[in-house]
This record gives sequence, structure tokens and C-alpha cells, in this order.
Amino acid sequence: MGQLFVCLSKRVSAQWVLEADIHGCFDHINHDWLIDNVPTDKSTLRKWLKAGVVHKGQLTATDAGTPQGGIISPTLANMALDGLETLLRQHLGIARSKKLKINVVRYADDFVITGNAPDILEAEVKPWVEQFLASRGLRLSTEKTHITHIDQGFDFLGWNFRKYSGKLLIKPSKKNAQAFYRKVKEVIDAHKSSKQVDLIRLLNPILRGWANYHQPVVAKQAYSRMDYRIFIRLWRWAKRRHPNKSLHWVRRNYFRSIGDQAWVFTATDVDEKGGKKEIALYSLASTPIERHKKTSGEFNPFDPAMEEMGEKLRTERMLKKLKYRTQVVSLFKSQKGLCMLCNQPLNKETGWHDHHIIYRSQGGRDSLDNRVLLHPICHQRLHARGLKVTKPALSGAL
Repeated sequence: MGQLFVCLSKRVSAQWVLEADIHGCFDHINHDWLIDNVPTDKSTLRKWLKAGVVHKGQLTATDAGTPQGGIISPTLANMALDGLETLLRQHLGIARSKKLKINVVRYADDFVITGNAPDILEAEVKPWVEQFLASRGLRLSTEKTHITHIDQGFDFLGWNFRKYSGKLLIKPSKKNAQAFYRKVKEVIDAHKSSKQVDLIRLLNPILRGWANYHQPVVAKQAYSRMDYRIFIRLWRWAKRRHPNKSLHWVRRNYFRSIGDQAWVFTATDVDEKGGKKEIALYSLASTPIERHKKTSGEFNPFDPAMEEMGEKLRTERMLKKLKYRTQVVSLFKSQKGLCMLCNQPLNKETGWHDHHIIYRSQGGRDSLDNRVLLHPICHQRLHARGLKVTKPALSGAL
């Protein structure tokens, strides 16, 4: 999503997009190509590929492809398509690719290719992609592969990319929103006789997951629309349970006002000790929009030389989570507010970085016993000079 924004958002950016769809990617990957080209033990890989699939107690041979849902399948599919962008640029020429604004953006087996003219995409790029895929036992779907102008927009990974009066907006796609609503509807319809509190507990993780996925894009309008559609569904669910009660009674017993929000689907939960607390349905519209911060394409989380970059990225993303902030407070207290390298105070002015004593790229865990807080400058110095730090001794320890 971030890379497509970079490639398409400017006034002089590419205006045409090849939407590529691979026909049955996981089902048709050529085994011989994988064995010849994937850098792993070939004997083990051959066993993985030929192991077969057990479905409903029936063993099915796998003469081609990798089984969807298999733990190794996404990695193998990713490696089969690796090099698509690099080889395409070499085919067209780096200078010419730049002039034609050719960019490949891929996620697993879904990819799009940008260009400044439809005839280039149709006559040169698409035939080359078909040849690239054919050597791997794959082919493009003729029904689902299109060349589209950015003003008409296209869907990719559940989002719709489209320019409105020259401005690129990324929104949840209609297809994605409809699929999500169907899922919510199925959950509600399947629990017509369940307790309200149980239904809320079932729906909230589903709602949060969808909201978090679309959090980086222009999703506020989609959130509000979906909230309304879910409200209508829940209103029908509540009315159906009490056909002889008045609408006012249904509203009073199933919907409450919380803060400045009215008609919140809310239930009172009673724990084992008799304590009561209110559980409310998650509001999609309450999700704050937070733009995605694009990570460098060169970043490799398994490279020890990039450990500092990985720690900084992880800290920035985790700070918004209450559980992580609680962990930081615990680390701060265990260090008595001091940096574990220079032994000087940590505060808001100095800032801090969360450092893993045993690097994550080397198998280090995220547990508190493997982490310390350092000044940013001390953190840079530690990685640059290969210095080491240790955890402070526990209070009262001999």
C-alpha cells in the first residue's frame, strides 16, 4: 500500500496499471523449477512437495503446486515469484523502465505493474510477465487481468486505489466491505438465541481486526457506513427476541448511551465474584486513522547489522499498545531510571530506545529479561562499536 502510494500519488506519476491475477498460483507451481531454484535442502523440499494432502480423511497426491494452508506454501510461492521486478527492469533496461514509469508492487501472489501508457503494458510488459510465469508452471487469468487508468481506480489487497481530481485516495474496496459485512451477518444470524454479552464478545475481535487493517487508509466513511449496517442488523436481532415488547423497551434493554455516543449495543456482564461491568460493541468509527510509515525495502529483520533499525521500528509501532507501555514502565523501574550503558538518567527530554541484549535476529526473545532501555545516542554507539550491556541485578539479590 505504501509503495503504491509512492508510485501513483504524484501529478507526474504513472497513470496506467496492469492488474495481474495468477490463475491458481498455489495449485500449479512447477515442482522441478522449485527444486532447481529454491536455496534449501533439495531432498527435504522434494518430500514437502510430494507429501500429498489429507482432506476429510482422503489422501490426494500433489504432483504440482503447493497445498493452500500448508505452512511452507506461502514461502515457496513467494520465492517462485521473487525477481519479477528486477528481471523486468533488466529486460526493458533500467533507464527505459524509469522513463516508462514501470514499477512492480507485489504481495505474495498478488501484484500490479504501473506504466505511463497502456500499449507498453499490453504489448511489452504483459507478454514478458506471461513468459516469466510460464517457466514456473503459472499463467495469468485472462478474465481477471486488466489494464486500468488510475482515474477509474483498481482494487488491490482489499483497498481501492483511485485518483479524484488528481488526488490519490486509498479506501476500503466495496468487495472487501461486502465480504466483511457478510461475515458479521453470519455470526449474528448463527447466534439468535445467544446471550447479548456472548454475541458482543464474538463480534468485537472481528470488528477490531477489520478496523485495524484499514486504519492507515481513508476509511472513516466506510467505518461509519459499516457501523450503521451492523446497528440495523443488531436492532433486528434484538426485536426478534422480544416480539411482544415495545420498541422503547428493546432500546432501553439492549442499547445505551456511553459518553457522547447514543444507541451503543451494550450488555452487563457478571463475573464469578458477582462483580458487574458493562461490555459495549466496538465502534468502527472510533478507530483513529494512522498513516502507514513505509519501511525501507532494504530492511531485513534477520540481518544483525540492521538490528538497531528493527528495534527502533518495533518501538514506534508498539508504543500505542497499553501492554507495551506497561512493559516500558517495568523496565524503567528495574533500571532505577538509568540508561544501562552510560548510567545516566532517562527522561522525556533524553528519550529512550528499547534494546534486546540477545538480538532478535539471533533468536533473542521479547521477554523483559532480554531487554533494557538505553539513550538513543547510547543505543547507536552500542551497535556501532559492538558493545554489550547486562540486566541490572534484582533488588535484594546477593
